[in-house]
Amino acid sequence: MKKRILIAPLNWGLGHATRCISIINALKDFGFEPIIGSDGDALAFLKKEFPDLTFVELPAYNIKYPNKGAAFKWTMLKHAPKILDAIKAEKKTTKRIVETYNITGIISDNRLGVYCKKIPCAIITHQLNVLSGRTTWLSTLLHRKFIKQFDVCWVPDLKDEENLSGKLGHGNSTKIPIKYIGPLSRFYKKKTAITNKILVLLSGPEPQRTLLFEKLFKLFECYKEQVIIVRGIVENKQDIQTYGRTTVYNFMTSYELEKTINESELIICRSGYTSIMDLAKLEKKAFLIPTPGQYEQEYLAKKLTEQKIAPSCNQNDFTLEKLKEVENYDGFKALNFKTDFRDLFSLFQSK
Repeated sequence: MKKRILIAPLNWGLGHATRCISIINALKDFGFEPIIGSDGDALAFLKKEFPDLTFVELPAYNIKYPNKGAAFKWTMLKHAPKILDAIKAEKKTTKRIVETYNITGIISDNRLGVYCKKIPCAIITHQLNVLSGRTTWLSTLLHRKFIKQFDVCWVPDLKDEENLSGKLGHGNSTKIPIKYIGPLSRFYKKKTAITNKILVLLSGPEPQRTLLFEKLFKLFECYKEQVIIVRGIVENKQDIQTYGRTTVYNFMTSYELEKTINESELIICRSGYTSIMDLAKLEKKAFLIPTPGQYEQEYLAKKLTEQKIAPSCNQNDFTLEKLKEVENYDGFKALNFKTDFRDLFSLFQSK
């Protein structure tokens, strides 16, 4: 009988779900049976990617971003009791899932309550340090307190100076084993003709995802070259609408998105960490627009701009004229690292 591993990505945009795809495929390749747990869009997306697997629903955090980025931190503080309640509910639900499905190991991607002391548990996070302005010390302390409940923390980056996450994923005082497992991406770089001038990839929670879509759609209304916009909205049926030289998709499958990114000259997207790992894997040029008020994305965008990898600006300041800046940047390069899944999955033989 195959060992069953619960893999549980956080439903906070689709980034956590998409970066788990390579792990889910590796679990299958190594003879495990993945059981996928999540909620909302992340769960719906993974059901489309893996229709043959078993899915379980986890408690939702139900966090909505504010309309103004300046209110982000205070919105998170206001929702803190709700988040803690969701983590407590996760613990209870996880215990039931472990017993019902005979789970022998857990991989949680930033779901802080998905662990069980009776079986080996790993947490995936690129945030050993959680940036929140003046309260960074507190948010980091609280996050590390939850990380300590797991047997091991897998950081999807390199430990060396050449890395993608910078200070987010480095600096360890968590007193639990840290493994740098290399960047995770579901995509592969392929040599292909460039057919799209610009690909816009929208992601992250509402309402900021729709606010950015409305701004960019209006800017590209009269653009004279081919533009693809993927809204990142998972629905039962794929919807494709064309307006002049701009084509809008509600979502794409991994195969479609990999093909489209490879065929696009320039990517406009958020500076979320999963997007950055994908851009590095595919070695693309990009323009980054961090989610307003999200310290992590603002830090990553600034870091990559200072490194002359990709230009960036805040959402309100973006104009098509700014895309000319891309010519002065080097673009993303793939890091030379291959994730050793055999070594990672040896965790599930240890108890």
